[in-house]
Amino acid sequence: MRPTTFRLTAAVLAVAALTAGCANRGGGGEDPGAYPGQDITLVVPYDAGGASDLAARTLATQMEGALGQSIIVENRSGGAGSVGLEHLAGRSPDGYTIGYLPVETVMLGHQGYDVDPADYDLIGQMVSVPATIAVPADSPHETLDDLVGAAQDDPGTVTVANSGAGSIWEAATQELGESADAEFQPVPFDGGAPAVTAAVGGQVDAVVAGISETAPAHADEQLRVLAVFDSEPSESLPGVETAADQGVDVVIGGWGGIGAPAGLPDDVRRQLEEAFTTAAESEEFTQIITDSGNIPVNVPADEFAEFVQAESTRFEQLLGDEG
Repeated sequence: MRPTTFRLTAAVLAVAALTAGCANRGGGGEDPGAYPGQDITLVVPYDAGGASDLAARTLATQMEGALGQSIIVENRSGGAGSVGLEHLAGRSPDGYTIGYLPVETVMLGHQGYDVDPADYDLIGQMVSVPATIAVPADSPHETLDDLVGAAQDDPGTVTVANSGAGSIWEAATQELGESADAEFQPVPFDGGAPAVTAAVGGQVDAVVAGISETAPAHADEQLRVLAVFDSEPSESLPGVETAADQGVDVVIGGWGGIGAPAGLPDDVRRQLEEAFTTAAESEEFTQIITDSGNIPVNVPADEFAEFVQAESTRFEQLLGDEG
């Protein structure tokens, strides 16, 4: 990474330090058998430094106060999130291992990975993540039309980094190509942060990632965001138009929530849901997520389950069952 660090990474490190600082705050209650009686692990299926990691660490810090125990974030990247998601599904459903569930939770099963939304008890959704496409600051492609034109003229030569094969950002790249009648070459990385770093370093022609991963580098003039794949422009990217406003009708993005291995005891589930709600509606969480450019939400477990089912159906139709 260049000497000038991303503000997003700094925010992640600050939240991580705050999480670590809470480690001495925990300790069992008067009843050693009551939940929670020990530290809780929160699995993030991506590398540290990206949008998912920021959202998870920020929420974990707020949940700690509600649960009275430390929450230790564990990054397990690989396979567009499948490594961490499969690990989470295999843990004991005792409430001491929970995890960040991204949109890939409903995508990967249709792409040959052993990931099934039914393997998780859903706790709640806390963030929505619009997609963006950006190029290195010194790129000759000044506009989305320039980049699309290059991919049309020389199909398969324009490289676009994403957070992993099978990820939402790879799907966004493919949808952009189909909508613009252009062929891009997706380049997978283990998470949004390393994908953005590759674009900053000029290793690829462009990167598709969430706003919170590209906006800081855009502000630091390390990247130039060409478009937002949302229905409206983002306040975090002043002057950047949506793809639709530039003639490419693509609206796509990610989301994130918290879940646990299926089979949680009712009392444990209730406490996790209550702690989640408290954390997701906290001023600290909403402020950090808003400042990052993403959209904080507070969707309870039952509504999140309905949403996940609808998303699973959507991506089954979009991707087909390649398993």
